[in-house]
Amino acid sequence: MKFQPLSNHVFIEPVSEDKTTKSGIVIPDTAEKEKPIKGKVLAVGPGKFNEKGDRVPMSVKVGDTVLFKKYGPDEIEIDGNKYLVGDEDDILAIIE
Repeated sequence: MKFQPLSNHVFIEPVSEDKTTKSGIVIPDTAEKEKPIKGKVLAVGPGKFNEKGDRVPMSVKVGDTVLFKKYGPDEIEIDGNKYLVGDEDDILAIIE
């Protein structure tokens, strides 16, 4: 399925990570029900318009791994898979 977000929206696939304690015990993602804050960008919109009517280009691109606000993006489910859709402003950083 192909997605084309509008304006400055970003379509993100959440990435869950197992956490390991200092003693080496792995705590699986299922133990914590917190929303993820890391994900992979699957699609980006063309950008929003500024006050002059010029389109502002997006600063993220498809394939970027990003950190985003925990409660910023909206969670949606498509074909049994969970995705996040939010504004570019919900993204805090690109992980390189």
